[in-house]
Amino acid sequence: MNSLTARGWAVALILIGLVITAYKSYELGLPLTPEQHAEVWTVQAQVSFQGKGGPAKLSLYIPENTPGFMLLDEDFISSRYGLTIAKSHENRKADWAIRRAKGAQTLYYRISVARSNLSVEWEEKPAFPSPPDYEEPYASAIRAIIEDVREESADVESYTLELLKQLNSNEPNENVELIRDQASNAGQWTNEIINVLKGVRIPARIIWGIDISDTANDALLRPLLQVHNGSSWLSFDPETGREGIPANFLVWKVGDKSVSSLDGGKDLDIKFSVTRTYAELIDIARQGAAKRDSFFSEFSLLSLPVQNQNAYQLLLMLPLGALLVVFLRTVIGLKTFGTFMPILIAMAFRETQLFWGVIMFSLIVSIGLMIRFYLEKLFLLLVPRLASVLVIVVILMLLISLVTNQLGVERVLSISLFPMVILAMTIERMSITWEENGARDAILQGLGSLLVASIGYVVMTNENLMYLIFVFPELLLVVLGLCLWMGGYTGYRLTELVRFKGMVGKAEK
Repeated sequence: MNSLTARGWAVALILIGLVITAYKSYELGLPLTPEQHAEVWTVQAQVSFQGKGGPAKLSLYIPENTPGFMLLDEDFISSRYGLTIAKSHENRKADWAIRRAKGAQTLYYRISVARSNLSVEWEEKPAFPSPPDYEEPYASAIRAIIEDVREESADVESYTLELLKQLNSNEPNENVELIRDQASNAGQWTNEIINVLKGVRIPARIIWGIDISDTANDALLRPLLQVHNGSSWLSFDPETGREGIPANFLVWKVGDKSVSSLDGGKDLDIKFSVTRTYAELIDIARQGAAKRDSFFSEFSLLSLPVQNQNAYQLLLMLPLGALLVVFLRTVIGLKTFGTFMPILIAMAFRETQLFWGVIMFSLIVSIGLMIRFYLEKLFLLLVPRLASVLVIVVILMLLISLVTNQLGVERVLSISLFPMVILAMTIERMSITWEENGARDAILQGLGSLLVASIGYVVMTNENLMYLIFVFPELLLVVLGLCLWMGGYTGYRLTELVRFKGMVGKAEK
């Protein structure tokens, strides 16, 4: 029963850890590997005009809802101008004002966005429009088009698709040609479509945005058509009929009002430019999680001060080292001095690096072991003997640091980070094992400890593992579950298969 309970807890903990990790990865966008980068698009609106020497007020519509993109940053660059931000329905508007504007004036608005799967909440269901009074001959043409489309559609979505198909046909009839003659640009054409949709009382509107698929200095706003089907807004390209907002389309404003307006000046001009840069995906994902008000973003290690983050990056690797020790001792059957002593040695190897760490560990333990054998002949009590070994270890570390400093081997100077008490206990345990079980067992356990410490160093310094545990600390539940699972292991260890190989051969004979 106890074994089943432990395995049940193990499975539950593993599943919980993996589910939380999957949620943070797929829903919040946290990357599973470090150093992943994502595209960041910066769109700049440059507004210029000629001041008349008196008060001037400039208004500019700026993005509010950006489906498919997440707003990372925005800047308003305008010296000596007062700035207010007003929100109205689906739009925001920046209003600049100045007491005296004389000569050439230039103001900038800059927004940085990255691709995101964040959902956008448009305004609630709009009112049904009243059918307009069309003038002849457009009234007859629009009624004919409406009847043709109605026969080949079933709902708002299919009606809009069929209408766009007919209006953009390569072989239009005389009714469609009459409508086309009313529009000279994409904006007017979209408004003509909206006017037709009003005849069947379908709520529709125009949204404006910028294509940011490439870097450009002369980007233009282009329109999309949106219709409401009773529960949500559906988007369509008014010229191709393609449904949905394109992946590279940054929504700038909603409605057919001019993107900018000016009082107290002349020669108003606006230019849009687009540039592309790259940023670490983890930073973008953190901002996206914060915008969603996610519980996991509030309790993230990334929100800690930098010095605390550095400490936890090291601390969180200890459970992985412990899992490694459990596996190597329980399943493989390696013998070590102490349970977690090799992991503490592996942590010291992080500073000395593996090669020099192994050499220094072997040298200190070997010399300390010889001195320990001499102390045995003095018949000292246990506590004074351990204290003596500790003092000897410190002296050895001091001498090695002084000698290597003279030789110019700077890496070995980090030996001072070796856990001195652990080294002293290792020497004591190794000497006792030597006396009780012989030199072979003592050397094998020493080599086993060194091997586990070396493997632990490789695991605990792996950047991908360090990143995963730090960004997804819930994986510690998986580590705990694996420890519980292996805690019920009662099978043969791999080293025992080698040990009893001779007995198997005799049994077969």
